Amino acid sequence: MKEIENILLKPDILTSIQENQEALFSLVPELKTMVKFPHNHPHHHLDVWGHTLLALSFSEVDLEIRLALLLHDIGKTTCYQDGEVRHFRGHPYESFHISVPILERLGYSSSEVARIGFLIACHDESAKKAANEMPKELICKLVKMQYCDALAHHPDYVERKVKRIDEVVGDLDLSLETSIIKQQ
Repeated sequence: MKEIENILLKPDILTSIQENQEALFSLVPELKTMVKFPHNHPHHHLDVWGHTLLALSFSEVDLEIRLALLLHDIGKTTCYQDGEVRHFRGHPYESFHISVPILERLGYSSSEVARIGFLIACHDESAKKAANEMPKELICKLVKMQYCDALAHHPDYVERKVKRIDEVVGDLDLSLETSIIKQQ
C-alpha cells in the first residue's frame, strides 16, 4: 500500500509514474493491458494508458481520486464493442469489478475499497444520481475526478464535456476548490 502511495502522492504525478512505472506495473500488473490499447473513438486521441496518465496529470494530490483515476478505465480492455467506432459500454462497472481485488490486494480497507470503487463505478454518470445517497465530500471527489477525465478527452470534445459537469456542479450547489476548474 505504501509503495503505490509513494508513487501516486507526488505533486508531479507524471514524472513519478514515469520514474516508477516498472514498480507500478509490478504492484498492479493489470495496468499493462491499457498500454497501447487503442480507443478507436473520436472522443479520444490517446490510447487507454495515455488517457489515464493525462487524466491523472490534472488531478489534485488526493489518494482516493488518484487511485480511482488510475483504475477508472482498466475494464476497457475487456468490454469493448467494435463497430464503425469502438464503444466501451459497461466499462465503469467492469473497471470496478477488476479494481476491487486489486485494491484489496494492495491492502486497502473495505471502506476505502467501497469509496474508491464508488468513484470508479460512477465516473461516467451524472453526480446527481448519487447525490442523495453519498456524502457530499465523496460527490465532490467524483466531480473532481470527472473533470480530470473530461480534460483528458480529445480536445474537440473537452469543452462540451466540461460544460455538462459544470451544470451538475451548479445544480448540486457544490463548492469545489481545485486547480482543475481554474484551468478552464
